[in-house]
Amino acid sequence: MSIEQHASDPYGQELARIRHHQSEATGARFTVFQALAAAGVSPEQADEIVSKLEAGAVAGAHTWISESSPPYGSDPQFEDGWFAGVRDVASYLLRIADTTATTQRGLAASSALLLAHLRQSASPASTPLAQKPAPTLDTKKVLAAARRCTWALADPSDFLGPEASDEILAAALGAVREDERAGYAERLEAFAEQHRARLEQLLRAYGPGSAPASHGRYMLAGRPESLIICERMEVVPLLLRSRWDEALEAVLLDDLEFAWGPRTRLSR
Repeated sequence: MSIEQHASDPYGQELARIRHHQSEATGARFTVFQALAAAGVSPEQADEIVSKLEAGAVAGAHTWISESSPPYGSDPQFEDGWFAGVRDVASYLLRIADTTATTQRGLAASSALLLAHLRQSASPASTPLAQKPAPTLDTKKVLAAARRCTWALADPSDFLGPEASDEILAAALGAVREDERAGYAERLEAFAEQHRARLEQLLRAYGPGSAPASHGRYMLAGRPESLIICERMEVVPLLLRSRWDEALEAVLLDDLEFAWGPRTRLSR
């Protein structure tokens, strides 16, 4: 199923609405972090404040679900199934609230880095004339490193193709900061080696030939660019999301983010 077909069905329309709320939440979170930083709140404190607010929102959904009732006059067996489903959903929401309240760290720092990057990009005249030019990113070298790692982790018969998408690659590499460009290919290889077991698990569960992939989802799993994206998710999730949302479908990144499970998740 293509992205266009998926977006035309009712579930696809629901996903579009969810993505809209996620995008709005990302922008609002960014604004809150800016305001807290301006007020002198440390990044650690800001993370704690925002995490508690977001956990509270999930807790509110938990209360709403827990207090719901089946339609009046329903069959007893239907009511039993209804309440069993409510308990399962409520328990899952509670786990999400617990996780949100305790594990969302690094968002404020990532937001500050993104803001500094945007300000620097908007004010090139402020750069001292004597400053050395920023190192360029060797795109071919980085992509070759990603392909080597991906080929090492996936069966070549399941590989999605030798040519990378220019737009996907541009969005992923656009999240590589200037101070990281020198030696980034080597950094990527080290990341792949460090997370080899986790990458293998991702490819088995969501890569080419998997059940989720057969439904037209998780299109990035198994592609060489996915290694770059996963690495950037761990380091600068907000910067990656901003670069991605400028040019590409959010569902592609959302799927890979779900499959990878980074420390900081910007989608639900």
